[in-house]
Parts: sequence; C-alpha cells; structure tokens
Amino acid sequence: MVGFGPEDNHFVSELTYNYGIGGYRLGNDFLGITIQSSEAVSNAKKQGWALTEDEDGVFVTEDPGGYKFFLVNKEQPKTDPVQKVTLAVSDLQRSIDYWSNLLGMKVYEKSDAKKHALLGFADDQCKLELQDIGCPVDHGTAYGRIAFSCPREQLPVIETQMKMKNQKILTPLVSLDTPGKATVEVVILADPDGHEICLVGDAAFRDLSRVDPNGSKLLDDAIAADKSSEWFEKHRKQKPSA
Repeated sequence: MVGFGPEDNHFVSELTYNYGIGGYRLGNDFLGITIQSSEAVSNAKKQGWALTEDEDGVFVTEDPGGYKFFLVNKEQPKTDPVQKVTLAVSDLQRSIDYWSNLLGMKVYEKSDAKKHALLGFADDQCKLELQDIGCPVDHGTAYGRIAFSCPREQLPVIETQMKMKNQKILTPLVSLDTPGKATVEVVILADPDGHEICLVGDAAFRDLSRVDPNGSKLLDDAIAADKSSEWFEKHRKQKPSA
C-alpha cells in the first residue's frame, strides 16, 4: 500500500505483484490518477521520466505498467495530494445515479459538454471522476478495484439496498480473518460498467491499516529477494501474459 499518508485520511494505491506473470492487457476502464505536487513534477524531470503537458498545463506521465498519472504543478497541499481517480463509464447519467443515489456520493461537478462528473464523500477527501467514453468499458486483464471504508453497520444496509435494486453483488457480506490482526467485514459490488467496489467495515479496517514504520524496508527486501526473473531466464522460459 503506497500513498502520501495514513489510510485514515489519505487515498492509497495497492500494488500487487503476481509471480510468474510477465504482463497484462490494459483496458480502457482506468483513466488515471491526478496528483497535485510540484515536487512530483520536479522529480520526474530530474529522473528523465517522460512528461507531456496538456492544454490545461497539467503534466501527463505513465508508470511502468502503463497507468496514467496527471501531475498538477502546484505546491503539495497539507491534505491529501491525490486529487481524484478517474474511471471510464459508458453512460454518465446511469453511473451518476448508481454512485450518488445508491452509494451516497455527493456530486461536486457535472459537465454534459465534457461528459464527466466529479463525486466524493467529503470535501477534503480524494474525489472520484466519471468520464463517459461513449463506448463499452473494457477491463482488460489489468483491472483492479476501488475500495472505501464505512461504518460496519452500514454494510448490511447497502447490501440489502443493492439486492432490492437488482444490482450486482460480487461478494456478499463476509468476514475475513487476517492472522495476528483484525477481522474485517467486506461486501464487494460491481457498478453498471463492471467496476469492482469493495466496502470495508471502518473500525476493523483502521486497526488493519495502521502504518508500518518498516514498510518501505520490508518492500525493498522482498523485491531484492525475488529471483523469479532469474529463474525464468535460467530455464529459458518466458513469463506468460495474464
């Protein structure tokens, strides 16, 4: 889990490495993450990272997996620098109805001309942007999911509401044990375009997601210990694509 601060009040990305997989096919479902940070822009330039500037003065780049990042060249705010996450939808109004009327998000902005809407649960939190691409959403093999924490008592209410509205539930309300840590309750939904949405009980999640001061070192050590690429090369095999 990587981000600019604790998950209590920051958006974080979950990076998953699957052993033995050499590549994924990107779909058109995930359109990017917007971050306000002049430091990020400066770092990208110093390291020779490919940057292009759009008509709004925002720098666009891609991570090694091909996922887009939009960097706003302004001082990093004291709150979360991650401004928004953009998902593609095939019918903007239908998606707004789902995320707003069913999941309770507030609509902060809507533009019929640009076919996009900005939603969120709170003024000081990362926003969700829905962008109508005018065609079916293809999740490829590189798709992920977006997750939110909420009071535990809301989970069965949300699940019941989704059932009543005949909406897709991928994983009914279930308790997941984490050895040595908290037991969290989750329900996983899918919106009209198949974007996976994981809702997690807040109290247990806060216990589970506490910042590990050794997290960066543990990650570096795990990467250094991974010899899978050497194994594939030694055996003259190529990692398959997902």
